[in-house]
Amino acid sequence: MKTYIALLKGINVGGHKKVPMADLRELLTKSGFENVQTYIQSGNVILQSSKSDISVIEKNIQESIMDHFGFEISVLVKTRSDLKRIFNDSPFSEEKKKASYFMLLRNTPEDDLVKVASEKVYEGEEYKILKDCIYFFCEKGFGQAKFNANFFERKLKTFVTARNYNTMVKLLSLSEEK
Repeated sequence: MKTYIALLKGINVGGHKKVPMADLRELLTKSGFENVQTYIQSGNVILQSSKSDISVIEKNIQESIMDHFGFEISVLVKTRSDLKRIFNDSPFSEEKKKASYFMLLRNTPEDDLVKVASEKVYEGEEYKILKDCIYFFCEKGFGQAKFNANFFERKLKTFVTARNYNTMVKLLSLSEEK
């Protein structure tokens, strides 16, 4: 059994696509995953699977949610080592890192797409695209930022979901092999 972190996008936001975490844990356990844990209501799941193909795991989670809750969501699955690498590769100082967001990408974007996306600049916001993550810092906070995941999805042509520093720390802690 290998440990994975599944990041669900757009659930329990503004009363839409409601997914109670207890129901999600039960559903994923019935879907063949083991040691399913959730962290906060925004779609962070730690689970174990004997499957090693991440796209199969993502599809299994998506289909289970569609069948049970009746709506489609986007799912990104990373291994613990992927998440740890992403966290450790942050180009920001420790102070900025603690106030930053990690926009995790399904795929590493092509260099030409990164170049085009990097042309846009807003005062008080900075980001660096490295491999499969956009490291994002905004002086005013994520909710006040002009950049968002949708902008980067369009420019980089890949799925994006964001997590803050504290969530990343907690997911790494919860996914540690006991």
